Amino acid sequence: MDRPQALVPVRYVALGGGQGPEDVVADARGRVLTGLADGRILRIDGLDDPAGARAERIAAIGGRPLGLEPLPDGDLLVCDADGALLRIDPDSGRTRVLADAVAGERLRFCSNVVALADGTVYFTVSSRVHPLRDWIGDLVEHSGTGRLLRLAPGDREPEVVLEGLQFANGLAPSADGSFLIIAETGARRLTRCRLTGERAGQAEPFVEHLPGYPDNLWRGAPDGPVWVALAGPRVPPLDLLHRAGPAVRRRAARLAVHAPFQPSGTTGVLAVDDEGRVLHHLARRRSGFRMVTSVCEAGGRLVLGSLWERGVAVCEAPASP
Repeated sequence: MDRPQALVPVRYVALGGGQGPEDVVADARGRVLTGLADGRILRIDGLDDPAGARAERIAAIGGRPLGLEPLPDGDLLVCDADGALLRIDPDSGRTRVLADAVAGERLRFCSNVVALADGTVYFTVSSRVHPLRDWIGDLVEHSGTGRLLRLAPGDREPEVVLEGLQFANGLAPSADGSFLIIAETGARRLTRCRLTGERAGQAEPFVEHLPGYPDNLWRGAPDGPVWVALAGPRVPPLDLLHRAGPAVRRRAARLAVHAPFQPSGTTGVLAVDDEGRVLHHLARRRSGFRMVTSVCEAGGRLVLGSLWERGVAVCEAPASP
């Protein structure tokens, strides 16, 4: 992959004492939505002038919000990391549980979600072994228990589309809706899942050997790029560990979840197209904003979210290639 361009910061926007704006997504009006560790879901307006940006609470859940997806009718899909896919009406605060189990098994780690034009919802489960608080354990163990689930309009229970994924994470649709792009964090790759044609339901590598660990994905306009957040740079010893046997990886995972964690000072994001070409690779070393878990465009700039930080970062958007 080519040498990255500089990721140029503009401003840091604190979020009222909350921590961990894990996913950031822009709505149709260019406002940014995010969820915090305390269960609040915020809407941030005015990011075209970051100095005057303001955040308001639009909802709160009892669990930990991760992936978000605004719907055309104004409702919001929310992945609750504690084990449910929710639908929230921001005006009334009404919350409905769309799914909390699949095939009789409770969802453990609901991660990211997208809704297609026909109302079909796809969402990921990162791990069937480790909860969010032990996410690093799954990356070390390389459990391969991630899933892609599908909830058709009117259905009460999702179906399993793919399993055996390495920490399934962010999702984004292709421009024509014929496939989904899935971030497999533990494998440092993007995977394509066909939705139409004779190969529907089949998965194949889309972009491999990424320079870091992909987290959430975001696509604005259908003809725009898919933005990929890199939660951290590649760790070569982890690649070696993944070649060891399952027992060795499980022991290493037990140690990892109890070890102090300090995120890397390298911040990175990518943009790719529907052919798997990398359009942009932006990075900043020794960054004060760490563990970028999401990125979206709003107000002509890039907005970064983080599981680690107490606010969002606003950066310059690159020129179109």
